[in-house]
Amino acid sequence: RAARVLEQLTGQQPVFSKARYTLRSFGIRRNEKIAVHVTVRGEKALEILERGLKVKEYELLQRNFSDTGNFGFGINEHIDLGIKYDPTTGIYGMDFFVCLTRAGARVARRKVRQSRMGIRHKVTKEDAIKWFQDKFEGVVLAQPIQRNKK
Repeated sequence: RAARVLEQLTGQQPVFSKARYTLRSFGIRRNEKIAVHVTVRGEKALEILERGLKVKEYELLQRNFSDTGNFGFGINEHIDLGIKYDPTTGIYGMDFFVCLTRAGARVARRKVRQSRMGIRHKVTKEDAIKWFQDKFEGVVLAQPIQRNKK
C-alpha cells in the first residue's frame, strides 16, 4: 500500500527493499519486503521536494545536513503533500533524502580512467545549506523549536 502512495506521488514504479536477516524483536524475516523507495531526478524531484518542505514550513535543522553535502527530513503523514486520503491505503510517513553533487563527480565512480575528485569540487555542508537557503528561501535552525501540541 505504501508503494501505491509513492506511485501516486512520483508517477514512477517504486522499488521494494528486503530485510537482510531475521530480527525477531522487530518481527521481520529474511527477504521479507520491509520498505519501498523511489529515486526521482530533475524538475520532478524539485517539485516533490517543494511539497515536502512546505509541510516542514521550509525549516530544517543543522543536523539534517551531512558533511558530504546531502540532507534529509521526514514527514509523518503523506496526506499533507496534497494526496487525497484513501481509507484502503491508510496514512504513511515518509523520508525525503537529497543528494547534491557537482557536474563531473562521475570521475570518482567510473570504471575506466577513474581519478580522485578535488577537495574544492566536493559539496560541503555549507554548500548544501546555502543551496537550500537560496533555492527555497529556507531557514536552518541550530536547535528544534518546541511547539505546543494540543
